[in-house]
Amino acid sequence: MKRVLSLIVFTLIVAQAFAQGDLLVTPRRVVFEGNAQREELSLVNMGKDTATYSVSLLQKNMKEDGSFINLDKATDAKMSAEPYLRIFPRTITLAPGEPQVIMIQCRRKPDMAAGEYRSHLYFRSEKDYRPLGAKNPFKDTSLVSVQLIPIFGISIPVIIRTGEVTVATSFTNLKLGVSQDTIPTLEFSINRVGNCSTYGDLVVEYIAGQNKPIIVGNVKGVGVYTNIDHRIVTVKLNQVKGVVLRTGNLRVRYTTPDDAKFMVYAEANLPITEPVQVTLGANK
Repeated sequence: MKRVLSLIVFTLIVAQAFAQGDLLVTPRRVVFEGNAQREELSLVNMGKDTATYSVSLLQKNMKEDGSFINLDKATDAKMSAEPYLRIFPRTITLAPGEPQVIMIQCRRKPDMAAGEYRSHLYFRSEKDYRPLGAKNPFKDTSLVSVQLIPIFGISIPVIIRTGEVTVATSFTNLKLGVSQDTIPTLEFSINRVGNCSTYGDLVVEYIAGQNKPIIVGNVKGVGVYTNIDHRIVTVKLNQVKGVVLRTGNLRVRYTTPDDAKFMVYAEANLPITEPVQVTLGANK
């Protein structure tokens, strides 16, 4: 009998508007502050086929490199938001091009400790993932086939802030490096103090004397969550043939995201002690 080995691959992409497996989700994150009790998410099926998605809550902890690890149970996560959240609907079927609104309700309790509670809303594709051999039996044969089955999923953080919350950030350990043998980088730590996470954009500028600062690198949507007190970040510096950073400083700023009132969370400078070959091109 022909045997079908099915390898199930979980896929996750994080972007300005989250899109994976033809599902578009906005916004990228949900934060309940003050007296806020309800928030909405917009979903759109960007594919050519009708698709069904299940909605659930996951617990994740951030690592110092910015990646995440999944926790087995909500009770394993300190300050989990799951007990205080209601989501509906929990299953969505969308025709091609069809939009859908997901409602998230926050129910705070009087005995909640001050601080930040976090869980991650997970949208999982519910396609028929049965192996081909289970759906279409084959005649006896010695052949073996392998079927790669992607299970598309998107997760976004849902945060509840209650009581008095504080956060302060700073930069340490700034140093120049090289990525992939040729791409110059700026590496540093974002340090966080307080009972609240921080989230914003990073901008690296080259400043030479009295000249106008020139943006040589940026990264949007950088968070440091409450389960860690620092995050190590590497920003690639844009390269342009013939441009050399000979003297001056690299200034890195951590600011509010584009959709919030501008504020600088942290700022630091790194003097350039030797020429660095970089490009002043389109920011990435």
